[in-house]
Amino acid sequence: MSPNNMNQGIIDEFRANQGKVGGRFEGRTLLLLHTTGAKSHKPHINPAAYIKDGDRYVVIASMGGAPTNPAWYYNLVANPSVTVEAGIEKFQAEAKVIKNEPERTRLYDKMAEMMPTFNEYRQKTSRVIPVIVLERK
Repeated sequence: MSPNNMNQGIIDEFRANQGKVGGRFEGRTLLLLHTTGAKSHKPHINPAAYIKDGDRYVVIASMGGAPTNPAWYYNLVANPSVTVEAGIEKFQAEAKVIKNEPERTRLYDKMAEMMPTFNEYRQKTSRVIPVIVLERK
């Protein structure tokens, strides 16, 4: 199954079940991140695990510990105005890449505490995995 087909299945399940999905995402907090293509300017939707930090939503561009960032990361860097679907709520947000320490590591560790696979992703790659905060507009 192609990544696009897999994502579409997750998106459909998410919307049919008020933000809850099964499979490898079962029990995780998941949101749908709407971005605008950095080059194509076309709309994209990507499921992403998240944690809350106060009122902010935090997502991590881990791509499973791959050596490169996911495409959606470059989309939100180029166009930080995004739409977020979390549960049954849909809202506009501003995406901000957190580069300053110790906040970046604090947020990454908070995600890894809730979802230990993020520790594995960090160990699999030499890149600094981006941490992104989504702030409601």
